[in-house]
Amino acid sequence: MKQHLKSQMSRELILEAGLTCFSSQGFRGTSMKDIAQVAEISVGRVYHHFKSKTELFTELLDQYWGVLEDPNNPINQLILNARFPDDIPQLAQAIKDIVSQNKKHIMLIYVDVIEFHGEHINRVYRNMAANFKAAYQERFDQLERDQVLRPQADPLFAVMLTYRFFFHYFLVESTFGVADHFGFSSDTVIAKTNDLILHGLLKS
Repeated sequence: MKQHLKSQMSRELILEAGLTCFSSQGFRGTSMKDIAQVAEISVGRVYHHFKSKTELFTELLDQYWGVLEDPNNPINQLILNARFPDDIPQLAQAIKDIVSQNKKHIMLIYVDVIEFHGEHINRVYRNMAANFKAAYQERFDQLERDQVLRPQADPLFAVMLTYRFFFHYFLVESTFGVADHFGFSSDTVIAKTNDLILHGLLKS
């Protein structure tokens, strides 16, 4: 096997081992020796690829940011098409899939909040409102022109609320392993959320 392929394989083993250790033991509870043992390689080889534990931790978070920022992921495709609120069920399913597929990476966010005071996660939320507004403004303008919004309705708030609600909901369901914690199935939660966003709670 060519040397660069061996090196790449070692790097991938280290990243996978780091993800396992950090997501289960935290940052301070994990040593480079722990990571080397899980990866079944030498400590020296771990340091060959990553100068420090922080560098490795940051790389793993960057992997997750890469998933979230990938223009081809289903969530971003829905945002690009900007059909809210007509696509709430599809948005919920896309978020469910992303959360389910990235459980260990998501646990690193909690490690970051507890041990780094949110130093790394800050980048995700810092420009959230501006990013959503840029993505959906044309859609919101169309809804205004079609006169389908209540006068006091805030569609930007609604789309961000929906997005963040489903991330948190499926985090509890999938990553924390608490099924049906609202008292009914995920499909029912999605349907009820869709109804609440579209029609509100009280009679008009």
